[in-house]
Amino acid sequence: PVSISCGHSYCWDCIRTHWDGEDDKRIYSCPQCRKAFTPRPVLMKNTMLAELVEELKKTRLQAVASDLCYAGTEDVACDVCTGRKLKAVKSCLVCLVSYCDSHLQPHYNVAQLMKHQLVEPSKNLQENICSHHDKMVEIFCHTDQQLICYLCTMDEHKGHETVPAAAERKKKQKKLEVSRLNIQQRIQDRQKDVKLLQQELESLAFVCWNHCRVP
Repeated sequence: PVSISCGHSYCWDCIRTHWDGEDDKRIYSCPQCRKAFTPRPVLMKNTMLAELVEELKKTRLQAVASDLCYAGTEDVACDVCTGRKLKAVKSCLVCLVSYCDSHLQPHYNVAQLMKHQLVEPSKNLQENICSHHDKMVEIFCHTDQQLICYLCTMDEHKGHETVPAAAERKKKQKKLEVSRLNIQQRIQDRQKDVKLLQQELESLAFVCWNHCRVP
């Protein structure tokens, strides 16, 4: 922001552009009060107004940052927050609770809580609990193709082929990655085929056009 001698203030670019349009008349006016100046005034920064503008920018940025931290309809909200809830940064599979950054800190500082398994925020934490034994499902049963808890291996899934859920998840992720790469390669091959076909069509069109021009 800059001020001119009549007391009015403008942004530097705006007043400079206005006065550039008056260069032919050699008389420079204030866009608001129309006071004329000769010669063209030297623009000086309005330090007080500049400081107010900077403070306003900071306030707006803080307000935006604050809004970004609060949970929206599509976000996972912190289960501990009261009133307007903050976004959850992690969910605990042991507590079955989602935490914002502030309420998550005990899981990093308290010895007993540090053993809990933290995952990305999830709205479906109950899916990680066995409906029969109310224990965390951390085993994958190959025989029945489902996630189970350790108590399940002692009764209805006794003798079944089982592996840790984390190992099965890692295995499936590798398969998915291979499938993704194969699909991506097929897409690239198809794109090459389409490009070659387009080139052939363009070449054929050029030959036909030249042929039609021959008398």
